[in-house]
Amino acid sequence: MKTRACYLRATSVKLAAFVTAWLVAGAATATLPRADSVPGGIAIVPLPGATESPPAVFYGKRRVLTRRNGAHWEAVVGVALSAKPGIHHVSYDNGDGHMQRQEFSVATREYETQHITIKDKRKVEPSAEDLQRIRREKKIITGALATWRDTPRVSLEFLQPLDGRLSSPFGLRRFFNGKPRNPHSGIDIAAPEGTPIVAPADGRILTTGDYFFNGNTLFIDHGQGLVTMYCHMSRIDVKDGQSVKRGAVVGAVGKTGRVTGPHLHWGVSLNNARVDPMLFLPAAP
Repeated sequence: MKTRACYLRATSVKLAAFVTAWLVAGAATATLPRADSVPGGIAIVPLPGATESPPAVFYGKRRVLTRRNGAHWEAVVGVALSAKPGIHHVSYDNGDGHMQRQEFSVATREYETQHITIKDKRKVEPSAEDLQRIRREKKIITGALATWRDTPRVSLEFLQPLDGRLSSPFGLRRFFNGKPRNPHSGIDIAAPEGTPIVAPADGRILTTGDYFFNGNTLFIDHGQGLVTMYCHMSRIDVKDGQSVKRGAVVGAVGKTGRVTGPHLHWGVSLNNARVDPMLFLPAAP
């Protein structure tokens, strides 16, 4: 009994009871997104002591999406592909004006390498004029992906935007014509040109445009730092600022921008970290 008492004191009875209750509630009420606390993944972090109202949670300097899970709050944290494995933490107000820390672990994940041949060499080695355009567009894209909008609830159970073949998974370390480029920050779904693309969840169209690398592109703001991105489209059927419902057609598959064939590049940004979109979809049986 003494050994058990010492163990309970060392690990904190109160926290252990909270975590147990959180796990039990989570099994029944919180299914998506799936937790995968690795670079490019998602950490689900319980928030002991949080008040009845939604707590303001920060991961570094970024606000983090929160949701109610049973009687408790939890943070849904996007972990950037550049994150180092080890102990990380979120900070939040526990209701008395003092910031509280909650730690979580990020494990190692090794992603595969992909070599792609692009016929249009300008898409691999842009001209000086192209680089000016790319810099202008990068500001728009990074600004859209960093959007934060307070909403009381965010739908986290996504529809897949279209039926098709997964041609490139998330996180691949990419080489275009033998030259290293940034890791693949979304998934590619191959489908015939003109295949309809639908909104995976309710949201608002942030912005649309025709970009050098991404071609015809749109961004949907789902609230609380959750933004989805759709690239290489043949057409865009929505306008900036328009509200869209889950399952609504927003455009069609194309081959605009830097591509080797018709497909949709679908990206998900969570607290301005690019995460694997597959974590928002039901696991294959």
